[in-house]
Amino acid sequence: MHRALLLSFSLLFCISVNAQRNRKVKVTTEYGTMVIRLYDQTPLHRNNFIKLVKKHFYDSLLFHRVIHNFMIQGGDPDSKNAKPGTELGNGGVGYTVPAEFQLDLFHKKGVLAAARDNNPTKASDGCQFYIVQGKKFTDGQLDTLEQTRLGGRKLPVDQREIYKKIGGTPHLDQNYTIFGEVIKGLNVVDSIAMVKTDRNNRPLQDVRMKIRLKRKFFFF
Repeated sequence: MHRALLLSFSLLFCISVNAQRNRKVKVTTEYGTMVIRLYDQTPLHRNNFIKLVKKHFYDSLLFHRVIHNFMIQGGDPDSKNAKPGTELGNGGVGYTVPAEFQLDLFHKKGVLAAARDNNPTKASDGCQFYIVQGKKFTDGQLDTLEQTRLGGRKLPVDQREIYKKIGGTPHLDQNYTIFGEVIKGLNVVDSIAMVKTDRNNRPLQDVRMKIRLKRKFFFF
């Protein structure tokens, strides 16, 4: 009896631990699969994204806006049944998520961030997101960017090094909430970013997605 109770308690503990550590999602596309780790530093965005993924909200939606050396954007619910050539990006879920800017989260290549409109509080769209491709920068380019696009704000040394080595979009820092990063399948971002697009940056051939929680159970 005690052994059965111990096993039951252990199983419940494992499930609880798994729920706390379940911070990864798998994004499947025809160009390959990405695994994204969601950040605990931005819990409002993390929890909202997980909620939508659990509802299969993103299944069959498009990466509807793609700009080479910048980012790939998706999550517009209107994209699911959109006719070819239709301009997308205005669909939503009827709410926003408060901004959660963190100084140690920056727009390096592969980060997941929330799209938004020009609202004064910089609140995020409730469902649309983008994944950064970006480009590599030189010290001179970063110096100029600090003066022209960042209002004189200096980039931390470690972030500058990453922008030089792997690239990103530093002019977006502290303006859009970052809430995760691609930890596997970064090449998929590059592949999607290379597709041909129309004048609205919509891919000429639809790039659909499916997003699922990536579950892993821990046993002790």
